Amino acid sequence: MARMTQRRKIHRFHLEGSGAEYPVRFKEDVLAAEEPLEIRIGGRSFAVTMRTPGDDFDLVAGFLVSEGIISSPSELVSLRFCAGDAGGEQTYNVVEAQLRPDVPMPDTMRHVYTSSSCGICGTDSIDSVRKTLPFDPAQDTLQIPVDVLAGLPERLREAQAVFEKTGGVHAAGLFKVDGASPELLCLREDVGRHNAVDKVVGWALRQNLLPLSGTVLQVSGRASFELVQKAAMAGIPVLSAVSAPSSLAADLAVETGLTLVGFSRGHSLNVYAGRERLGCPQKVAREETYARL
Repeated sequence: MARMTQRRKIHRFHLEGSGAEYPVRFKEDVLAAEEPLEIRIGGRSFAVTMRTPGDDFDLVAGFLVSEGIISSPSELVSLRFCAGDAGGEQTYNVVEAQLRPDVPMPDTMRHVYTSSSCGICGTDSIDSVRKTLPFDPAQDTLQIPVDVLAGLPERLREAQAVFEKTGGVHAAGLFKVDGASPELLCLREDVGRHNAVDKVVGWALRQNLLPLSGTVLQVSGRASFELVQKAAMAGIPVLSAVSAPSSLAADLAVETGLTLVGFSRGHSLNVYAGRERLGCPQKVAREETYARL
């Protein structure tokens, strides 16, 4: 976890009462690390993303799945760190992906960087991110009790080691649902929520687990368009978030047959698409239906 976090000296102020005086304490705080990662394909620069170092090969593999470039581990020949251009120094911030010779190269290279808050920056148009799905989440017959689904954010939070130290990273957890006790298959943390998802998808690709049928992707933040896209590209039938989805995310979930859940807080949740996958709760629950205004 060395490069995933950094220590920094800070001044901490404690305001006591309504007086003008307050003590200042000098201490160290632990921050989530954020560094650029350049992704190269066949020797050409494809994209640069801001990420938390760690699980970088999973991140690149998942990113290639999300971009519709690959969909099986056999299409990815190798991943390796290579030195950057500045004096040839090995910074572990450049990853070269070698694809199988028959895998088409991307039509265009992004030539821009992806921030830690945006997973589709540099895409020419919104239509171009509606990728042709290699898998079909709509055909997944997963059923999950609503209260079991509502309990996943707490399971995710308990496993977040970097967040426990820094309070500054998002998390994505992949749960295999089989009965009432979902199994946490993989958890990844990153300053970018889309990076955390890519790391999970990349892990699954390298384990030859795609499509991810019968699984739930639980994320710690909001559900944006790119997260729904990444889940659908990996064949994940259910995406659950602790915060709100966007309107475009809900539209894409309906279009791809994915179940989209937001504001999952343990005691309640909102279903924006794919209600049919939520089975009867083990506990008594009240369902309320609201029409779109």
